Amino acid sequence: CSSFSDSHSPAPPRHGPQPAAGDRGSILPPYAGDLPAPVSAVPSIGLLQRFRLRRPSHARATSRRRRASRRLQKTSLLQPGPMSTEWEGVEAKKPLMAARNNRASSIWVVVASTAVAVAGSFVFGISVGYSSPSQEGIMQDLHLSLAEYSVFGSILTIGAMLGAIVSGTIADRVGRRCAMAISDVFCILGYLLIVFSKNSVWLDLGRLSIGCGIGLLSYVVPVYISEITPKNLRGRFAAVNQLMICCGASLAYALGTCITWRTLAIVGVTPCLLQLVGLLVIPESPRWLAKIGHSGALEEALQKLRGKETDISEEAADIKDFTEKLQHLPQSKMLDLFQKDYIHAVTVGVGLMVLQQFGGVNAICFYASEIFVSAGFSSGNTGMLAMVAVQIPMTALGVLLLDKAGRRPLLMVSAAGTCLGCLLVGLSFLSKEHHWAKDLNVALALTGILIFSGSFSLGMGGIPWVIMSEIFPIHMKGSAGSLVTLVSWLGSWIVSYAFNFLLLWSSYGKYVC
Repeated sequence: CSSFSDSHSPAPPRHGPQPAAGDRGSILPPYAGDLPAPVSAVPSIGLLQRFRLRRPSHARATSRRRRASRRLQKTSLLQPGPMSTEWEGVEAKKPLMAARNNRASSIWVVVASTAVAVAGSFVFGISVGYSSPSQEGIMQDLHLSLAEYSVFGSILTIGAMLGAIVSGTIADRVGRRCAMAISDVFCILGYLLIVFSKNSVWLDLGRLSIGCGIGLLSYVVPVYISEITPKNLRGRFAAVNQLMICCGASLAYALGTCITWRTLAIVGVTPCLLQLVGLLVIPESPRWLAKIGHSGALEEALQKLRGKETDISEEAADIKDFTEKLQHLPQSKMLDLFQKDYIHAVTVGVGLMVLQQFGGVNAICFYASEIFVSAGFSSGNTGMLAMVAVQIPMTALGVLLLDKAGRRPLLMVSAAGTCLGCLLVGLSFLSKEHHWAKDLNVALALTGILIFSGSFSLGMGGIPWVIMSEIFPIHMKGSAGSLVTLVSWLGSWIVSYAFNFLLLWSSYGKYVC
């Protein structure tokens, strides 16, 4: 090593001689030739410290690039630029934050649009629950007989039949928003006729007009909600429709115990006015816009519902493709439903609606106050408030259990509960007729009505409609929906009109039937 200490010795050649095959020098790395000719084949430590081992040109270039990158990174920490790692991290977070904010804002647009739509469901509920707390006041003030009030209570369903029959045509011709506005006009006109009525004629015309409005709403509101919501939220938002119907009926029961029937009719106008104002700002259904061929308006409405920064091209293309395929399907008629391919689905759909309506739900909704008084209560207010306390939680529970428990098990439990409730109410009237303990009459009637209301809200109220929408082919849903809706409202009219007469004929026998 001391022989290399002379600093004035000439520089060694850059590339030393290559070792011969079999020589120990052949095990050295390729750049070992940069060293001076060694005394031994293995260089000493001092030799490595004195001279740097030179790498090949490609290795040196890679090293230079790494050092340059590190210098740029250090510089960018002091003065952020496009090469700054920290700055790039901040820039990378911005799109994620914007996406989150965009998703949140778009959800709020869908929520607001759904809230405006279900205001119609709230009107539906108030209209159904209106006749129960108003019966005593209307019959006293306008001197109506039991038969005349039965007409007033049941004529709502006739109007709903008429509205339901033309609901699909109106919604397709003028759009979902305009259809909801038309239904609001019918409901407002009907409630105003009730407020200023002096005889049964104007009272019945007002009730008929309200029926036409809610018949139209019963179709348009669920369709609009299903067409504006994303696929992953569609089921939850659609369930709000049934929940708001229950809330509207419960509000009518609760307010009817403390205000007059004319004031309650004014309350029914309020959600109609709120919906009319809200319809001015919510977007139209993108699927309806695609159906009438307005591609620009479709993308504008969809962008508003999904957020300004959301890429809607794929969803818009899917909507257009689905609409085109739907238009190429053969147009169905109601008579086509009775073909061999569809008769089983028709039997299930119509059968569920018959069981739903002839179970007596509208009789209890329309005349709950009279039922409690007939059972021995001093007034129907206590019983109706108890119904309010049961209906809303049970409806919410049914919404939560619908997808988890399944349609059929929940439907069977609900049907069994309504059967038990009717049996208990029948036993209550049987006990009253045979002059058994009065407290037993009241307890059985209240328990039976609450079990019936809670069980019906759990499954029988909404599940038949869900099953109906799932068992028919896409090109047959329009005709099937019209048929099933017609059967539903027809059964509702029969039950609501005949109930008071059946109550006079056999107070306990009708519940057993």
